[in-house]
Amino acid sequence: MFITQTHSLQDLRQQATVASKVFVQRDYTTGTICRFQTKFPTELETRIDKQQFEETIQALNNLYAEAEKLGGKSYLEGCLACLTAYTIFLCMETHYEKVLKKIAKYIQEQNEKIYAPLGLLLTDPIERGLRVVSFTVITAGLMESSVCVEQ
Repeated sequence: MFITQTHSLQDLRQQATVASKVFVQRDYTTGTICRFQTKFPTELETRIDKQQFEETIQALNNLYAEAEKLGGKSYLEGCLACLTAYTIFLCMETHYEKVLKKIAKYIQEQNEKIYAPLGLLLTDPIERGLRVVSFTVITAGLMESSVCVEQ
């Protein structure tokens, strides 16, 4: 049997509003940098491999560390912002915004390749104020309406 998706991830996300959610909390053990706990939630044990979960969370943690990294580019952006009364940001994206787009793309790819076929949807932490990473568990009834089974 092969399972092919007939609806987009957006359709699944809209249908999944009544499905259960699993939250991965922020990890404040190293300060206030944006980092999420890699502890595997027991609610996902029957859905996904622990190693895949940890790889995804670690990749997100690395991307957020990249976004918050201070360097010459961030310093230059700050100086240009002050000199132009912050109007420079009407013409260009900040390093942080670029990395947030990279994170959104990564999450989209993970959902398409890994999570949606397993009945899960990973939600971008920016949608929850960077407080949690949430996994929406799509129930069997919702999955049946969004996939077709071929023999």
